[in-house]
Amino acid sequence: MDKTIAPDLAANPNDMSIQKFIKPFIFFGLIVNLSQAQEKNSYNFDFGSGKVVKGYTQVLPDDAYSKEKGFGFDFDSKVEGINYDGKNRLTSDLVKSNKPFYFSVSVPEGNYKIKVTLGDPKVAMLSTVKAESRRLMLENVKTRAGQSITKTFIVNIKDKHIAGGQVVSLKPRELNKLDWDDKLTLEFDHQTALQALEITKVEDQITVFLAGNSTVVNQDDEPWASWGQMIPRFFKPGVAIANHAESGLTLGTFLGSKRLAKILSVMKPGDYLFIEFGHNDQKDKGPNDGAYKSYTERLKTFISEVKKKGGIPVVVTSTSRRSFGADGKIVNSLGDFPDAARKVAAEEKVALIDLNAMTSVLFNALGEEPSKKAFVHYPANSYPGQDKALADNTHFNPYGAYEIAKCMILGIKEQQLGIAKYLVNDLPKFDPAKPDDPANLHWPESPKSSVLKPDGN
Repeated sequence: MDKTIAPDLAANPNDMSIQKFIKPFIFFGLIVNLSQAQEKNSYNFDFGSGKVVKGYTQVLPDDAYSKEKGFGFDFDSKVEGINYDGKNRLTSDLVKSNKPFYFSVSVPEGNYKIKVTLGDPKVAMLSTVKAESRRLMLENVKTRAGQSITKTFIVNIKDKHIAGGQVVSLKPRELNKLDWDDKLTLEFDHQTALQALEITKVEDQITVFLAGNSTVVNQDDEPWASWGQMIPRFFKPGVAIANHAESGLTLGTFLGSKRLAKILSVMKPGDYLFIEFGHNDQKDKGPNDGAYKSYTERLKTFISEVKKKGGIPVVVTSTSRRSFGADGKIVNSLGDFPDAARKVAAEEKVALIDLNAMTSVLFNALGEEPSKKAFVHYPANSYPGQDKALADNTHFNPYGAYEIAKCMILGIKEQQLGIAKYLVNDLPKFDPAKPDDPANLHWPESPKSSVLKPDGN
């Protein structure tokens, strides 16, 4: 704007009306340019007490997070700093711990490419990395003594604000969730040696939005888990998973709390919306409620609104409950809702991932008693404050959530969705009829746990 307007003013120095009209726009342009220059889109951190690499910010073990500083170790994390005085400034010093630790950075909403450099010059290490509310990003990364590995993944950061001054109506239980705060938090588990961290805001990712209930949401606390927080582990950069699900919601309450409006406000053409509801919708008993009435109508609304934005809707049938019949086989406890979802997908000519069918096969393959290992079934005193046994046949533990995420990946491949090309190179083969051994999932538990059942059943 400045380059095109300035010559006109020079040619008409006495035309005060033009100057009065133009000056506010010049001033506004300067303000916009200044704010854009001040907005920080990349953050580089060099961990340890050694010499700092140019362009990186040094992070020492006692650098605790504060809002004023904008970065640091969070939630009373304790790490050890080590400096080996090697030639490579970035990898010869580090911080490490054999207990979970958190590192947070204050960032605005968006998708972020995360590069972590892991390893110890003297000791073999093992790392698992989670983001925000226990989203699995990296699983069992092994480094030999003297080996450094850089891994890259994408984390979506969201806030509750919607264009036009609206906000998402959060439940009280969400107010303290890491998914909804004003920072990006990474959790490092197992025995992690962290050498460097690069965080860069990126605009070129396909965003896969998730709409659903407690079987989809990122659960904050052990031992609860859902497939939505496991699925990021299976994607390379190119895809960002933005999980907007919440426990206890129906299609109607997802709409009413402005969560679909939030998704649509940031959705780009070519982004996806995966829609899984049914568990709570079947409890709506109004005259217009039911699988073939309000549920069908609202599901079609989700699909049409996403299409208007140039997005790609995907219908997902509800996960089966652990409901075994007298013959020792899973029985359908969701009524007509899975069938209604299938019919809507067919009528609207959109992709369908039949998670209800796949999870029924999965739980039958596990068997009635062994299938408890996929759900929150734990004897008393398994977790702090748990004086009674937990026996929940709807909500999953990390193993169950991990297996169902694999079902989702299978569905993505079978439906030949475009995002399938971004699946990780080491993607394991999976057949719901041949589930993985629960003993083979090495899930390092996060520090926070809760005996409170998530909303919905």
